[in-house]
Amino acid sequence: MKVILFGEHAEDLAGELRAHETLERCESAPDAVVCFGGDGTLLSAELEWPYIPKVPIRNSDVGKQMMNYPPSEIIRKLAEETLVPSQHMKVECSVRPGKDNAPTARLSALNEFNVRLGAGNSALRYRFWIDGHPIEEDVEIIGDGFIVSTPFGSTAYYRQITRGIFHAGLGIAFKYTSELINHIVTLESSVIRATITRGPALLGYDNAAQELPLETGDELVIKKDPKPATLLTINALQRPADDL
Repeated sequence: MKVILFGEHAEDLAGELRAHETLERCESAPDAVVCFGGDGTLLSAELEWPYIPKVPIRNSDVGKQMMNYPPSEIIRKLAEETLVPSQHMKVECSVRPGKDNAPTARLSALNEFNVRLGAGNSALRYRFWIDGHPIEEDVEIIGDGFIVSTPFGSTAYYRQITRGIFHAGLGIAFKYTSELINHIVTLESSVIRATITRGPALLGYDNAAQELPLETGDELVIKKDPKPATLLTINALQRPADDL
């Protein structure tokens, strides 16, 4: 099995990898990526090597989604191919400069997409639809933005906003709106569309280093990614938002 070691201190695991003849360290085209760090390390690895199985090993105080077992035990089980795979829904986002134009970007996220105001002294304005139905009839939402989260990501920023998590579907959280709009958990199959009616705005996702600038008239279409992320863990995960 070809394995990439990823993380600030991942080199500390090189000896553990060499101890197993069935594991071969590589720099590209891996069969698995061993992530040694915190949740940000896992998200960065999924951005760099999307859909390749990840082995999340905690080496951080902020590693909720990382396994807190001895690295030697985890790598031994990886070599024995006895780690348990679990699949986790991702979301994809297409960005169009106006709804009738071709997308200029297609992005995929394991945790969430986060749209926020691009100018600190000016509220963001946008309209919002779920499966073609406006969230509020003839309402332009004014506020700091919104996020669309997966169940896996619901323990992150979504939880900070809503004080809750969910285990199925897509979670939508609105940030500091002037209208009284409830947060929503919608179907996994739902298609979410938002149009920026007054920008600027910024689109961030997972642990991406750069945010994508959005302008007035830009449209976002967010829906389930057809391909999931895969984690290899010691124990089977009962629900996507469970601790490892």
